Amino acid sequence: MTRRTGFIAAVVGIALLGAGSVAFAHHAFAAEFDVNKPIKLEGKLVKWDMVNPHSWFHLDVKGTPWMVEGGSPNQLIRQGVTKKTVQVGTMLVIEGYQAKDGTNKAVGRNFVLPDGSRLFLGGSAPGQTLK
Repeated sequence: MTRRTGFIAAVVGIALLGAGSVAFAHHAFAAEFDVNKPIKLEGKLVKWDMVNPHSWFHLDVKGTPWMVEGGSPNQLIRQGVTKKTVQVGTMLVIEGYQAKDGTNKAVGRNFVLPDGSRLFLGGSAPGQTLK
């Protein structure tokens, strides 16, 4: 094996390992959330993580912290949802599905702003469509 062939094999091996970890980190809806546990949360947005592979909306629901998974940053942006769309401190109504393990975690389908406008969160929740 030449030095160049060895280098190429190493790069391909590292790329395959990286691809495997991304595939493992990303999950299907049914792996973590329960379609039979629809949920409607009303709370204040306290933090918004716009990171890959999913965005996370942190809510204070009557003093209880909740984490709501949304789509990837690119998916949200394509649907018109950016960090400027919703400010921290905004009261939201989020419709989605609770985690199978019963924790204060859910996947969001959409959220409703105080003015009644509805924004789609993207992600793995049933009924999501891309623009």
